[in-house]
Amino acid sequence: MNAEKRLIASCSFGKDSLAAIITAEAHGIHIDEAVYCRIMFDDTISAELPEHEDFIHSKAIPLLKSRYGIKTTIVQAKETYCSRFFTVYKQRSRKQGQIYGFPMRCGPWCNSHLKVRPIRKWQKLAGEYTAVVGIAADEEKRIHRKGEKDNFLPLVEYGIVEADAFKICKEGGCLSPAYRDGRERLGCWFCHNQKIASYKQLRKEHPELWARLLELDAVSPCRFTQRSTVKEFDERFAREDAQLTIFDFLEGGPTWN
Repeated sequence: MNAEKRLIASCSFGKDSLAAIITAEAHGIHIDEAVYCRIMFDDTISAELPEHEDFIHSKAIPLLKSRYGIKTTIVQAKETYCSRFFTVYKQRSRKQGQIYGFPMRCGPWCNSHLKVRPIRKWQKLAGEYTAVVGIAADEEKRIHRKGEKDNFLPLVEYGIVEADAFKICKEGGCLSPAYRDGRERLGCWFCHNQKIASYKQLRKEHPELWARLLELDAVSPCRFTQRSTVKEFDERFAREDAQLTIFDFLEGGPTWN
């Protein structure tokens, strides 16, 4: 790590990125700035779960400033997930006249258009810096990928695993409320790379967001994931919920007063 360069943390305000900042500061290493890439589903709805979106802006950003003197820079693409979803392929494409629809699993447009481009635009003006990345000491694949560059990984440096990151954020009063009911990772609620359990949890906790995915699913020229459409997930979850209801009834039995 070059001591002469500014330290800028890439921050999603999830457990790992916040624990990395807290850990660095606890060891006397001051973070100069935090950078957060805000992604939007449409013009009004964030890509973050509503409870995490509120946590970021009402608690986490003010906390970094008041506790550590760290300012947060928010970068954001002009495009939204929906605006790119409904973009029509140009004439020179073999898909001419067709909308993009859901991103493909390999080389997804959501990452390149909504995250990579605005970050690269910010980087051109940022000058030289060392990136502070929140990767836990037990995430070997991510360490290998990110550790090769001139990055500073505080959690790896001090041997802090994912379970410790949860504890650090909780004790520091900055654990997002989105980490509930077994949710271990945060990200875009419409991401096609999530575990099936995450989709089921989204459907249960935020039916209004799930309804928006169903609307897109009805017009997308490609499937939501390699194997399933959103509608197929919805039907599966409905069947599973119905089975639970029946089993609960059989186990408890009817009651009469």
